[in-house]
Amino acid sequence: MIRKKVVKKRGSKTHGYGSKKKHRGAGSRGGRGMAGVAKHMKVWLKKNDPGHLGKRGFKTLAQRKIISGTGRAINLRDVEKLANGNREIDLEKIGYGKVLATGSLKKPLTVKALAFSSAARQKIEKTGGRAISNEEK
Repeated sequence: MIRKKVVKKRGSKTHGYGSKKKHRGAGSRGGRGMAGVAKHMKVWLKKNDPGHLGKRGFKTLAQRKIISGTGRAINLRDVEKLANGNREIDLEKIGYGKVLATGSLKKPLTVKALAFSSAARQKIEKTGGRAISNEEK
């Protein structure tokens, strides 16, 4: 027996969507947009977690800290791997813009980068190393 090329659910009550009520307007969604349950959730969020709403959207240039160059960030744990036994590393040449504080250094290193987070700078100096940013060069 040869199977048909197109198998559509013609004559089926549900067309593969389960209950007949589904796909009939906004009934199964509790209304449209912020109607129904979502509206009550919004009220609850405003009361219990006021900072939650408004987290999406664009940021102005003033709100963003723009790092010139590549702007890619790297963590301290990865800096030590890249240093590969050297005492000095220039992250700009490798293609990284900012150093972040995740991880730690075991040996003192001189790290050159466009920018450092304050915690990363503290960790580098705590081990006896130096953090040289773009302004200090």
